[in-house]
Amino acid sequence: MATRKMPIGVQDFEKLRNEGYVYVDKTAYIYKLAQGNCYFLSRPRRFGKSLLLSTIKQYFLGNKDIFKGLALEKLEDENPTSFDHVAWARHPVIYIDLNSQKYEDKESLNRVLEETFSKYESIYHVEKTSDSYSLRFAHLVRTAYEKTGRQTVVLVDEYDKPLLQTLDNRELFDDYRATLKAFYGVLKSEDASLRFSMLTGVTKFSQVSVWSDLNNLRDISLLDDFSGMCGITEKELRDNFDEDVRELASYNKMSVDECYAELKKRYDGYHFSDNSDEVYNPFSLLNVLAGKKFSDYWFQTGTPTFLVAEIKRNDFDLRKLINGVDVDSQRMSEYSVGGSNPIPILVQSGYLTIKDYDREFGFYHLELPNEEVRYGFLNFLSPDFQCRKCNQTNR
Repeated sequence: MATRKMPIGVQDFEKLRNEGYVYVDKTAYIYKLAQGNCYFLSRPRRFGKSLLLSTIKQYFLGNKDIFKGLALEKLEDENPTSFDHVAWARHPVIYIDLNSQKYEDKESLNRVLEETFSKYESIYHVEKTSDSYSLRFAHLVRTAYEKTGRQTVVLVDEYDKPLLQTLDNRELFDDYRATLKAFYGVLKSEDASLRFSMLTGVTKFSQVSVWSDLNNLRDISLLDDFSGMCGITEKELRDNFDEDVRELASYNKMSVDECYAELKKRYDGYHFSDNSDEVYNPFSLLNVLAGKKFSDYWFQTGTPTFLVAEIKRNDFDLRKLINGVDVDSQRMSEYSVGGSNPIPILVQSGYLTIKDYDREFGFYHLELPNEEVRYGFLNFLSPDFQCRKCNQTNR
């Protein structure tokens, strides 16, 4: 049997559907999201955030045909989410992709914003009225609404990437932060012109005013209702990939049960709320099913340098990664640059995950999610930390 097309690295929903890639239907989540209007979602890299936003984009563009046979098609036809109850209402959509650029100088962020705004000013016939990106963004959102008669949708992919890439360059970090602060503030000031907005990223920076100024932004990162929106649950694996798992088992001379157990041990184990099902890392899972070889696919794509730097700076005890760590729920959600708590960034980056929750005292128990992360991360960090330990002993 020919191996099916796995959507490894495919971030465009229209391409995925039109070119026959395997798709795990997550569109019921989008229908649930569309009941509200302003969200933030944190997930580790390569967990499907870009594909999620691309799917939302196609929904708000009213492209019904590519949702044929999916849960959203029936849900929308029976009870449209638009305020005037028109099914598949077409809205102006502004998609801001901050994931594709390397942020190395002051002009890097400016180039992304300039290209993005120029593109959508052309699409929606909006005149550039200012050199200020925040004023220009506000004008674009408002005018697109006025010209189309439908409120604007704003989607921001990897909102935090410019900040994560400049953690070791405080001057550039502060410059980006000031630009983004004013830029994201538009999502509150232009609320009347917005039908829906969503930001995705790896971490939630406490210093960026999105979280203090934009009080209608709902953080769904740790909510049960959305815990399975990115990644693949055990049920989804068995319902959508059983034939692929059987092929993988045969190729590796394993029983089907042994193969499922090996996949679970290596790639499962993520919890994105205190009461959620476990979730598989989708990048590694799709790669092993496509290539029929067990390997540390996600980890091999690279450990973020900012994460290693934070662990070193805080002299974080690696034994906590092996044995697990308990943390107050108040210390789980926001990451502060230069602070003494690297736990949020470890959780949000996918290197620690929720394994238990004490409701009475509000404590999470966190552990490494699976063998891929356990062996990959510790092997990656151990040589450097061993050297540091030796140097400290010799002094």
